[in-house]
Amino acid sequence: MSQREILSITSGRPTSDGAGVRLTRVFGGAAAERFDPFLMLDEFGSDDPDEYIAGFPPHPHRGFETITYMLEGRMRHEDHMGNVGLLQSGGVQWMTAARGVIHSEMPEQQEGAMRGFQLWLNLPSHAKLGDPNYRDFAPAETPQLDLPGGVQAKVIAGTLKAGDVEQHGIVQRPDTEPYLFDLRLPAGSSLSPRIPDGHRLLLYVYEGALRVNGQQVGKGQLARLSEHGDAPLHSERGARVMLLAGRPLGEPIVQYGPFVMNSREEIEQALRDFREGTLA
Repeated sequence: MSQREILSITSGRPTSDGAGVRLTRVFGGAAAERFDPFLMLDEFGSDDPDEYIAGFPPHPHRGFETITYMLEGRMRHEDHMGNVGLLQSGGVQWMTAARGVIHSEMPEQQEGAMRGFQLWLNLPSHAKLGDPNYRDFAPAETPQLDLPGGVQAKVIAGTLKAGDVEQHGIVQRPDTEPYLFDLRLPAGSSLSPRIPDGHRLLLYVYEGALRVNGQQVGKGQLARLSEHGDAPLHSERGARVMLLAGRPLGEPIVQYGPFVMNSREEIEQALRDFREGTLA
């Protein structure tokens, strides 16, 4: 079997969002087509409350999905639909903004570490103005696998297939068919997850270092791979990796802040709807 090639290796940039939360924008903004169907990945992590305590006060979204995965800490979600949820260490929040959601995400702690990721996943044009939806998953609901060589995997979305193992995640989505795994590879271990040909594959190393098809990907680096072939992963010293894969939509991407649509006219309509109170 052929192996996927690394097309690029990039590093995130420090930024802030919400009411001043410090984070690393792994990717997002310009040239989003390179990561289609994914729009943005943020990594947040600090044990200094001044860097996260202000949180994310009420704000809107339209046209995509947000996935928040908490490694450490507690975050409370509230939205215009009346949903209230507490995202805890190891938990996952999957929100489909579709035609519109106004929500807040606020820390429920005054001290200690807050650490995790938020991923933005695009919606196809036919679903951008559909019904919004929200779901919290407790840590115990997410399948966690112990694989050969001491490899551990949390299967959030899609299906992990490796060797004789086949494990479905807590979320399966149409159109983009996303895969989202949190992988822990101890020193000297390997894993060859099977990802469908045609899916875009991204690997973000957030601890340690990874070797992919002979190339080293270090801590804080994102590897974007080609869309066909196997993807054997090896770590000489140990690594923790977020694996993202999805079927590209191949549609125009027009973004203005928290709105992601297919045309400038649809963005202008979203802005009018928000100003007039009819977005959500």
